[in-house]
Amino acid sequence: MRLSGRLFEAIGARLHRRRPGELYHSALVVVAPEGRFVIEQTPAPNQNGEERGAVVEGAVGTRLAGRFRLFRYEVRRWRDGIIPDIGAAVSSPVRVADDPERASRILELVASVPPLVWGRDEFRTGDMWNSNSVISWVLDSAGIEASKIRPPQGGRAPGWHAGLVIAARDGAIGAATRP
Repeated sequence: MRLSGRLFEAIGARLHRRRPGELYHSALVVVAPEGRFVIEQTPAPNQNGEERGAVVEGAVGTRLAGRFRLFRYEVRRWRDGIIPDIGAAVSSPVRVADDPERASRILELVASVPPLVWGRDEFRTGDMWNSNSVISWVLDSAGIEASKIRPPQGGRAPGWHAGLVIAARDGAIGAATRP
């Protein structure tokens, strides 16, 4: 993952005439009245997703490729879960809210994450859908101003913008369909 991420960033930086930056992957630890949960998008290693709290699955690369387990991801809402690479986290944790009701709302929303194709820009947001998109979508949908959350200095969180755009669109659609 690190090598492909560096290659992706080097190509993107050259295309957009900017310096390459460090890339960041987002995950959440949510402490709510219901318990402690890890919210994260990861590869789907097998069909036992319920053991890891998987509530959404999607394809990687193309919908067609998603027929094969190797090209699937899962979004987890994992009670007492772990983030395997948390030891490599930079500038973490970042506390985004202290409200137990908001934490419960985040937990509710995870199962509603759009199962878009990872690595694609299906809604023409200008950014690809990935783990950062999932986290920004959940936070913004829960009423937390995710647009104000920034990666560490000199870094980028590709996909963050896609989650914000799609959350705004979903919120507008939801508001338009309410009686």
